[in-house]
This record gives sequence, C-alpha cells and structure tokens, in this order.
Amino acid sequence: MKELEAIQFVHDQLLSNQKFPSFKTGDTITVVYNIVEGDKRREQAYRGDVIQIKGHGLTKSFTVRKMSHGVGVERIFSFSNPNIARIEVMKRGKVRRARLYYLRGLVGKKARIKELKFNAPGK
Repeated sequence: MKELEAIQFVHDQLLSNQKFPSFKTGDTITVVYNIVEGDKRREQAYRGDVIQIKGHGLTKSFTVRKMSHGVGVERIFSFSNPNIARIEVMKRGKVRRARLYYLRGLVGKKARIKELKFNAPGK
C-alpha cells in the first residue's frame, strides 16, 4: 500500500507544477520550452497545429505539427515535461476528429483547419 501512496504523491507533485491553458486537437498553439546548451539556457518557441492528444496522468502527451520550408515537422511534447515554460493558444480550430493524421498527406490550402471565433491573448 505504501508503494501506491508514494506513486500517487510523485504523480500529484509533477502535475501540480504545470498549469497550461486548455486546448484541444485542431488548435494552433505556441509551445515555449527551455533549451540547455552547456551552461547557457534559452527559450525556443515551436508553433503549429495540435494533431493529437493522448494518454492520461503523467503519460499524457500532445503532438504539434508545423510546416518548415515546405517540409512537415512534428514534435511530441509531454504534459509533465519540466522544460516547457508556457503554452499559448493562438487559434481555436474546428475539427471533427481526435487525431488529424490526414493532414500529413495534404499540402497548401487543403491542409488548413477552419478557425473558430476566439479572443486570443495579445490581440
């Protein structure tokens, strides 16, 4: 029984540190994360569309896809990653799927996601 309590304690501590805005599949977000290079630290932003959210608890993660010089780049982030400084929701998307894998095969204007009316911070 003590093992379960210890696991629950660690689980609660790791999840209580991070407070992110709510977002869902189809939203355009900017993930700002810390990069450590030697003794230097810097923040780098990664902006793209959320194509999936999966898991729960400590294993919950989300995948962000962006186009970089005509090439699709996907990055998987864990919600429990301590290197994520903040997440900003730029646009809310209107989608009917939980997984947007079909975007991988689309290019140009066909790969766009319809936008919902939303007051983004800073606008």
